[in-house]
Amino acid sequence: MAARGPPGAAMAAPQPGRCAHFVLRKRRFCRMIPAPGRRFCGEHGHEEEQNDRKRIPCPLDPKHTVYEDQLQKHLKKCNSREKPKPVYFVQDINAGLRDAAEIPEKQVSTLFETGKLYLKVLHLSAGLELHLQEQILSHQALQEALNDPKNGESAFKHLKQQASILGNMEKLHLLGPGRCFVEFGAGRGKLSHWVDIALGNVENVQFLLVERATTRFKVDGKHKGRDSVFERLQVDIQHLCLNKVPVLEKKKLPVVGIGKHLCGAATDLALRCLVESYTICCDRDHEEPAPKRSRAAETEVAPHNSAGNESTTEDHKPVAGIVIALCCHHKCDWTHYVGREFFKSVGLGPVEFHYFQRMSSWATCGMRETTSKASTSEDSEDQTNDTEEHEQTLSRTESGSDTLQGILSVEERKEIGCLCKRLIDHGRVEYLQQQGYKAELQYYTDSAVSLENVLLTAVPSPSLIPEPTI
Repeated sequence: MAARGPPGAAMAAPQPGRCAHFVLRKRRFCRMIPAPGRRFCGEHGHEEEQNDRKRIPCPLDPKHTVYEDQLQKHLKKCNSREKPKPVYFVQDINAGLRDAAEIPEKQVSTLFETGKLYLKVLHLSAGLELHLQEQILSHQALQEALNDPKNGESAFKHLKQQASILGNMEKLHLLGPGRCFVEFGAGRGKLSHWVDIALGNVENVQFLLVERATTRFKVDGKHKGRDSVFERLQVDIQHLCLNKVPVLEKKKLPVVGIGKHLCGAATDLALRCLVESYTICCDRDHEEPAPKRSRAAETEVAPHNSAGNESTTEDHKPVAGIVIALCCHHKCDWTHYVGREFFKSVGLGPVEFHYFQRMSSWATCGMRETTSKASTSEDSEDQTNDTEEHEQTLSRTESGSDTLQGILSVEERKEIGCLCKRLIDHGRVEYLQQQGYKAELQYYTDSAVSLENVLLTAVPSPSLIPEPTI
């Protein structure tokens, strides 16, 4: 539509043959002469185009609009378009089987029902060993950064956690050459960065950083020119088939799965990705008949295998180890949860799991004040990465029923939340044990550093590793 002057303007309409743009500062229409057949001059021609062109919602994502005459061009570059799937994408390969039982959407409505859940938690916790030991370790690779006064309080907390994770990995003999480190929920890739620093200049090391979202301030670029290779896999863990990743297909390196604050169901998806879909596929490949060897060749190889080298025995398992810092149990999902057999063995099902995962948020939220005040000493990069802690205060709806408000104290609610977390984690431990791994839970950092301070570790069980040939 043509621009018009406001009431009281010197001229109510542009002069014939003049530009129809009203210059508000001069309180008159533009006096430039437009091209034949045009209503606006070259300076203000964009107004005619915008007024005549129609914008429509994008068919791929109605949250944004596009000019109708530019639709086909836009569809080719729209960020919401379906991109070609990578070779390692297999739909729902790591998702669990959907249970027929319906999960109720409504919260526990009565004090009686909530009380029964509370008693179940106490009863189960009494029969299980849920008290964890502290394994708060450190690693020399981070000492310089830990002692650097330029790092703010938030950065210091991240560094302490990363140092302890590396310390626990070193204790389990997982830091060594000839490995592929897969970091799930990698974000900026800081954990892999420190693992690479800790390894030094060892040979034949690969890093796969799995992250479904586009991430800013990545640290991958700091490792260009080094012997270790960093590769990002932008895919949801639910659809990641590791044995189809080209580098693993080619090199057949033993995998070490790592993660710092792997949120909710992502932990279960990662565990299933490692010990089910990847391991089963690798075992299937190894079942192919090996070529026959002479007796002389067997006796030559035997002394080498009987040396008792620990890394050699680990190579019998496609997954050499798992080290994951857990968090956000309230975001777990029964469909993906790997510990369903444990819950069923103690008479629980999807309904109880639904409420346990909701009550687990009481451990870090409860009814306490939020502690999310930003530190003035944080550097700008850490401010963009605060979500790694996953310690945001949940809404009352997300944190479960507040039926017991006023009956249970804050500390009692916190205790119930912690027990719910440990019950969910215990199911994960039992799952790993059934898959042939020695799995443990431990506190890897102080609660003052992070409220989500439990580390899940797993290595192949020695009793299930094949004995070397003698």
